[in-house]
Amino acid sequence: MAHEDLPFVVDEHRAHFPDGFFARLGPRFLTAYTATYLATPCARAYIAETGGQPTGFLVGVIDPAAHRGQLVRKHGTRLALRACAALSLRPLLALHFLRTRLSRYCRKLLPARYARGKEEPGPARRDGATAVLSHVAVNSRARSLRLGSALIERFIQDAAAAGCARVSLVTAAGPDGAGRYYERLGWRFAGSTRTPDGRLFLTYEYALYTPFPDDPRLRYFQGPAQ
Repeated sequence: MAHEDLPFVVDEHRAHFPDGFFARLGPRFLTAYTATYLATPCARAYIAETGGQPTGFLVGVIDPAAHRGQLVRKHGTRLALRACAALSLRPLLALHFLRTRLSRYCRKLLPARYARGKEEPGPARRDGATAVLSHVAVNSRARSLRLGSALIERFIQDAAAAGCARVSLVTAAGPDGAGRYYERLGWRFAGSTRTPDGRLFLTYEYALYTPFPDDPRLRYFQGPAQ
C-alpha cells in the first residue's frame, strides 16, 4: 500500500465498517490513522489490484505493543487534534466517546507515550508475539476472485517470517460478521468480547507453529513466501 492508495482504502473501510468508531470520525481522521500503517516495520499494509485498479486492502500489526507505542509517540498529537476536530462536529459521538472510551484510551495510550525504550522499533523477529489482522476488505466487483484469502495468506506469511506464534482477529457476531469465512480458511474460534457500545465480537486465531511435522502450517516458519 502507498499513500496514493489511501482514498480507496478509506472509502472501502467506511463502506465495509461504517459502525467502527474511527470510521465515524470521518474520512480525514481515518486517512491520517491508516497512513500510520505505512510508516513502521511493526505493521503491514497491502493493496490487491485487478486490471491495474485497487480492489481490496488489508492492514495488520506484527508487533501490537511496539506499533501502539510508536503510533502514540510519533503520531499521537496529530491524531488527537484530528479526533477532537471531528468530535467537535459530532456532539452525539463526542458524548458517546466520553462515556465509553475516554478512560480506556487513557489507560492504554498514556503508558505507551512514556514507556521506556523510545528507540525506533527495528525489523527484528517478534518470536512468540501475536500478530493482529486489523481490517481486510474487497470491493464488491471483485468478490469472486478470492482476493480476500490471498491478502490474508500474505499477512499470515509475513507474520510467520517475523517470528510470530499466531495471528488474531475480531469479527462481528451474527450475520454481519465473517466468522464462517475464517473458519473455512482454517482459523479457530478463541472467544468473544462485547464492546462499550454493547456489540458482540468474536475472536479468531490462526496458529503459525505446531510440533507435528505433518501439519502444513509448519511451512510458515521456513521463511517468507517464495
